[in-house]
Amino acid sequence: MKLARFHVADAATRLGRVDDDRVTDISAAFGTSLRAILPDLPTLKDAILACDGPSYPLGDVVLDAPVDDPQKYLGIGMNYREHAEEARRAGIPIPTSQLWFNKQVSCIVGPHDDVHKPAVSDQLYYEIELGVVIGRRCRHVPVEAARDVIAGYLVCNDVSVRDWLQKRSPTFTLGKSFDTHGPIGPWLTTDDEIADPLALRMTLTVNGEVRQDFTTGDMIYDIYAQIAYLTQVMTLMPGDILATGTPSGIGAPTGRFLAIGDVVRAEIGGLGVIENRVVEEPS
Repeated sequence: MKLARFHVADAATRLGRVDDDRVTDISAAFGTSLRAILPDLPTLKDAILACDGPSYPLGDVVLDAPVDDPQKYLGIGMNYREHAEEARRAGIPIPTSQLWFNKQVSCIVGPHDDVHKPAVSDQLYYEIELGVVIGRRCRHVPVEAARDVIAGYLVCNDVSVRDWLQKRSPTFTLGKSFDTHGPIGPWLTTDDEIADPLALRMTLTVNGEVRQDFTTGDMIYDIYAQIAYLTQVMTLMPGDILATGTPSGIGAPTGRFLAIGDVVRAEIGGLGVIENRVVEEPS
């Protein structure tokens, strides 16, 4: 299934099922919170597929961030082999273990919302990432059981501000958490729709120019190892988002930063496309 949160004109956000180029409103039966139904998705699937609420062409609706109010948005750094080598050439040592950072959830926006270029930096850049959405509360998950706790997947653009990552915030948190720097979507594709999440093509373009083009198979630590590692430390909750790393081609090593008016398009095979325009940060 593909599940979206959307609104029409100025109406309230609804929960919908995406079928091809249409979205069916399932809010009357299931409410408007995707996060609330994630633990029950396997048992609700048949009822969701049978739901026949009002239907709209996708072109007539505004897609919102698929996951409402997640508790956590975590990202892993330098988790693709080519990207780690790219970073090493730029003078950044390759980590010897998983390197996790926090993106404040206030950065999250919808799949087609504008991204603000900060007034305090000219070093804005992009990172396409496979987003994993946790489906149920879990702790101490072994690698071999990790897929069981995944609700589904979405496309993330881990928008980052280079000079706030290490020079001004060595923990990465500030450079990863500017408002609007977490576009996700376009919807949640449930795990059962994806045969192998480690064999998906990822492509990111800026103004039509390809900047990143890899597959998720280039990960150093795959998504199951990531879940096992994190749950040694913390309880993961339904709706938590894991941004699982970006391939090479990001703007920081080459100094190819984003400018106002740039359009960033991120696509992952089987999951869809998000597209965001860079605009001046409002005063």
